[in-house]
Amino acid sequence: MKLSLQSLPLAQGLRGYRLPWLRNDISAGLAIAAVGLPSAIAYPAIAGLPPETGLYASITPLVAYALFGPSRQLIVGPDAATMTVLAAAMAAVLAAAPEADRVAIAAAMALCVGTLCLLARVLHLGIIASFLSRPILIGFFAGISLSIMIGQIKRVTGVPIDADGLISPLLELARKAGLIHWPSLILALAMFALLQMATALRLPIPGPVLVVVISVVLSLLFDFRGHGIAVVGDVPTMLPRLHLPAFTNLPFDLILSGSAAIFLVSFGAGIVTARSFGARGGYHVDADRELVGFGAANIAAGLYGAFPVTASDSRTAINTSVGGRSQIASIVAAATLLATVLFLSDALRILPVPALGAILVAAAISLIDLNALRQIWRISPMEFVFALIALFGPIGLGVLYGVVIAIGATLLYVLRQMMFPREAMLGRIPGRDGFYKLHRTPSAHAVPGLAITIVQGSLLFFNSDYVEARLRAIAETLPSDTQWFVLDASAIAQVDSTGAGMLDDFANDLAKRGIAIGLAELHADARALLERAGVLETIGPAMVFDDLEDALRAFEARGDSKPKTQEPS
Repeated sequence: MKLSLQSLPLAQGLRGYRLPWLRNDISAGLAIAAVGLPSAIAYPAIAGLPPETGLYASITPLVAYALFGPSRQLIVGPDAATMTVLAAAMAAVLAAAPEADRVAIAAAMALCVGTLCLLARVLHLGIIASFLSRPILIGFFAGISLSIMIGQIKRVTGVPIDADGLISPLLELARKAGLIHWPSLILALAMFALLQMATALRLPIPGPVLVVVISVVLSLLFDFRGHGIAVVGDVPTMLPRLHLPAFTNLPFDLILSGSAAIFLVSFGAGIVTARSFGARGGYHVDADRELVGFGAANIAAGLYGAFPVTASDSRTAINTSVGGRSQIASIVAAATLLATVLFLSDALRILPVPALGAILVAAAISLIDLNALRQIWRISPMEFVFALIALFGPIGLGVLYGVVIAIGATLLYVLRQMMFPREAMLGRIPGRDGFYKLHRTPSAHAVPGLAITIVQGSLLFFNSDYVEARLRAIAETLPSDTQWFVLDASAIAQVDSTGAGMLDDFANDLAKRGIAIGLAELHADARALLERAGVLETIGPAMVFDDLEDALRAFEARGDSKPKTQEPS
């Protein structure tokens, strides 16, 4: 299969492109670069990486996604949540290999994340994004945001903090209050206030851009470094160089497990961003195709000495608000940031670290969606509990274990929903076709001698005992003249061997009481399994019906007289 320029998603996205749109794309690209520059410099500090890695992560991945990504408006780049998971994964690697180079570890993980994305695409695993439900993601991001804010204590106060968790670092800061570098803290608070003011006043210039420009000017005028305020320091002026990260002497098992955690979080967050903007723009988002774009972006990041990236909601929002129409905006943004590396390194060198800490704190606060948490509580208190589990997982157990907790909480919630399927007795309404739930429709009445029950869920190993208990409870309350018990299987999508065994035992018990059991509207897969398990032989072929109407006709035809609908007593 040949790969031609015409087959690239970028070329397909430019079909029908109009020249007047170019102005919008150039404007959007410049705006993306302006918004992305502060985070590109600040986010690497979360994982202890030098600032230039953030710049590289904001250049080559943009071009790679522009070429291979399916979306016309989605912008990739550094992400605070992904960086926090990366920091935890790198800490595990460095614990096993203390001499390893941090940049090499990050680049190796970016390559692995990209490879996992492409492998997931081949296996059509885009559906895994669904395992990170909205409540879980909202809670998880809130937990990560608290971790990020705690991690900025040293940058904004100058006080080294050794404790982990949420409360311990604050207690340690209180004990070391005498070490606070007040000029650094005052600068951080001033820059944070500027960020909030820019947001509240909806200034045309993004708040992070204002902070970078103003703090650099102040640093130049007042010699912040000379007054003890930490600055970024030397930033390489060379272009990102294509090279393969050195995997030698790195614990590959930890690299792979850390990359898997990053992949789950970055893809989950990225696809949520893609879908939210897709809904606003009125276009469909294909998770499998996005895997190709994310994979290309991360492989490019790894080959050019950067770290894992994902979809950036802030950059994508800027792109759509300015009017970007295609991935040309990404290419313009990459070119602008590249020019920044080449010509503005002197300005970046004196950028004060407390200002970057203020940007990170503001970004972390933006990840906490209190309105969404309140909405989840109002809609489903149980899902709110899982959101809290995902929130405190990264704080109490670390980010990597927090990922496991978040996914485990999701699966636990799904299992819980499937463990207790609802059931209902069905009956007829005189003079009308169809069957109706007796507890919901007062005018519906059971057919004398015929009990019809619907089970609204699959029969699997983890819920078979519950379903059996409910069916036996129903059977115990049946009138003494009941001759048939028909199970409406229209909502039973799946049956496993445990469920089949339960049905077989239930059928035998009913037979001892002189009640015949029937099945109606079996799905093909469930029918095939029950046939292999011998359940249909136990029930008898004549008691397996296409639908409930067939079952009713067969019941009425078994005797000489046609039963009449039971009237209410």
